[in-house]
Amino acid sequence: MMSSKTAAMRDAYGEALLELGAMNKDVVVVGADTTGSLKSGVFATKFPERFFNVGIAEQNLVSIAAGMALAGKIAYAGTYAIFVPGKSVDQIRNNIAYPNLNVKIVCSHGGISVGPDGASHQQVEDIAIMRAIPKMKVIVPSDAVSTKAITKAIAPIPGPFYVRLTRSSTPVVYDAGFEYQLGRAQVLREGGDVAIFACGIMVPEALKASESLKAKGVAASVVDIHTIKPIDSDTIVKFAESCGRVVTAEEHNVMGGMGSAVAEVLSERRPTPMRRVGVMDTFGESGDASDLLKKYGLTADNIEQAASGLVRAH
Repeated sequence: MMSSKTAAMRDAYGEALLELGAMNKDVVVVGADTTGSLKSGVFATKFPERFFNVGIAEQNLVSIAAGMALAGKIAYAGTYAIFVPGKSVDQIRNNIAYPNLNVKIVCSHGGISVGPDGASHQQVEDIAIMRAIPKMKVIVPSDAVSTKAITKAIAPIPGPFYVRLTRSSTPVVYDAGFEYQLGRAQVLREGGDVAIFACGIMVPEALKASESLKAKGVAASVVDIHTIKPIDSDTIVKFAESCGRVVTAEEHNVMGGMGSAVAEVLSERRPTPMRRVGVMDTFGESGDASDLLKKYGLTADNIEQAASGLVRAH
């Protein structure tokens, strides 16, 4: 797992939509003037009668998707994460989640790796927002392979989903045969000293950290918590028990994100020494993505430091 290749999650999303459109005539796509960037516009070239670009009107985007679902369609709706859920929480809650409609919200440009667009476009609160909404399922893929598999796998699963993608090309973590199971975490490496739970672009960083830790005599497990809701509580508890120490890593505010979800599980079922790596309750800024990830502590080095600190302390 994890090759030297990189690929864009957005390209994988567009490919998945094309395949879904060919397989199921009830799949429709709704966009908000960012369909070129999200690569959802490729669906329009093949299935123009099932593609709807509503312009820069994000609340309208999710409401139209809800109407499509009420008409029996499987609606994929998306734009940048800062706009959905950012501007559309009321419509998502009342028009999609409350009636439990079959709308798949897939948004790109999550996190501070958006880069030069700055804090106004760097969404670090979306996981917290969406996982707090009843009936909403929340997924954060770690690479292009899992993005494509997840996009296709959620189509036949009833109810609303939120899938968060990143802007940049990222390392390929999975082989082409990756199969997604709702609510099941993916164990990438096993070690008995510390468990690293990661999601999104922090998964390859966690794998790098585990290699560095191994060279220093620390055996780290790495688990991809791509499904944040419903979360895989059993796997989290299993590795907390076997390792006795837990680190979480996410490109999101540490308040309310994946790390918080893991902490909730452990506080009830298996209290464990824990450190969270993520955005420390602050806004980002304009800059190169790699520089921002370093400045805000979202690197393999930060994960390694958190894990080493736990090993020394416990």
